[in-house]
Amino acid sequence: MSDERRHSVEYEAVGADYLDHRSLQGGSVGWVLLAGLGVAYVISGDFAGWNFGLDEGGFGGLLIATVLMAVMYTCMVLGLAELASAIPVAGAGYGFARRALGPLGGFATGTAILIEYAIAPAAIVVFIGGYVEALGLFGLTSGWLVYLVCYAIFVGVHLYGVGEALKLMFAITALAVVALVVFVIAMIPKFDAGNLTDIAVDTSAAGSSSFLPFGIAGVLAAFVYGIWFFLAIEGVPLAAEEARDPKKDMPRGIIAAMLALLVFAALILVVAPGGAGSEAIRASDNPLPRALNVAYDGGTWMSDFVNYVGLAGLVASFFSIIYGYSRQLFALSRAGYLPRSLALTSTRHTPWVALLVPATIGFLLAAITQNGALLINIAVFGATVSYVLMMLSHIVLRRRAPELARPYLTPGGTVTTGVALVLACLAVVATFFVDVKAAGITALVFAAFLAYYWFWSRHRLVGVAPEEEFDAITSAESELS
Repeated sequence: MSDERRHSVEYEAVGADYLDHRSLQGGSVGWVLLAGLGVAYVISGDFAGWNFGLDEGGFGGLLIATVLMAVMYTCMVLGLAELASAIPVAGAGYGFARRALGPLGGFATGTAILIEYAIAPAAIVVFIGGYVEALGLFGLTSGWLVYLVCYAIFVGVHLYGVGEALKLMFAITALAVVALVVFVIAMIPKFDAGNLTDIAVDTSAAGSSSFLPFGIAGVLAAFVYGIWFFLAIEGVPLAAEEARDPKKDMPRGIIAAMLALLVFAALILVVAPGGAGSEAIRASDNPLPRALNVAYDGGTWMSDFVNYVGLAGLVASFFSIIYGYSRQLFALSRAGYLPRSLALTSTRHTPWVALLVPATIGFLLAAITQNGALLINIAVFGATVSYVLMMLSHIVLRRRAPELARPYLTPGGTVTTGVALVLACLAVVATFFVDVKAAGITALVFAAFLAYYWFWSRHRLVGVAPEEEFDAITSAESELS
């Protein structure tokens, strides 16, 4: 039985030059830049967003949630390192699931990642606005003008070229790391364990205590914000077609990035509330400068430095996730799952349509809602759904395609990715627990994408797209063997 009939899809013929207008610039990125990309995706989570977990679960709730999410991401990254080395395509999660779960599973995974990556920059740009307002730069307040300028500048850099964009992103990320180091050094002398648990206890919550002021339920509610310390690192494999040697560089890059993020998360989670008090920063849009101001009883050069340079951390993630959403949208569109015009590339081999369309949507969402916490929850819903599907893909491929060449093998195999799968399922539930309206709306958007696939695009796919071609070749080889 043919692959097309087995999965109820149909491929349309395209012109010989189809891929000529939909190609990326290969050989632009080594493993060091990939590691930098992985850190850049996430580093804004150290500067803002994570602290809302204190508001949901107190220090104890956020600590437990962050440890569990750290385990989930570490296990997932080890699984993704194997998948990215075995299936080095720009579609990344879509490509992995396409091979393991068929076209519907591939599209569902790619769509979930796209939702995450299109919404996360909108959340981050709201936090950028908060930092700009706190600094009093140019007399601006957090609002649509700040958001518009950010999108215009950094989408523009990406339009210029991937090599230049990633090198600039690496430099910005290095500045952000310096700001984190200065913050940690400044807060250590002010650390007091009593500050960690200074949020008033809700005595009506089951299991509440000074450690868990909002009870056991607060742990689950804090999952979304524990995720913010690591959200988007799974985007490193999206650079596969632009990497020099993806089979070797992908595992090195994504694992190195994860190790750095684990260190940053542990330090920030302890020293920020430990120095200033959990109560002081639980609902702040710029928690690190706020923590320094509280700890030192007013403004210091360190708070000003972290505030100014801390913008680099937010910008780094904003900048890099724009790269991520453009590559995911490019891959899905190139294969015909979404309108093919979205995959058009410029003479500099940048996917210009895939850069501009999500940027427009993200800007509008930021300007209309101006609610970073709400947008985080939407992004996390898409992320956690994709995690479930990607880890399931790893397990399925290990069982059904043992002959697939795997330059890197996940330590622990399917046990490792099985742990990530269970925790990812729990994280999906947590998004509804925190904000059922936001998660429900996002689920409806996700369902609308799937309906588009089922009733329209599955009859018009493009077989020459690398992800589709890879699946056809490896499926044929498996049947012959």
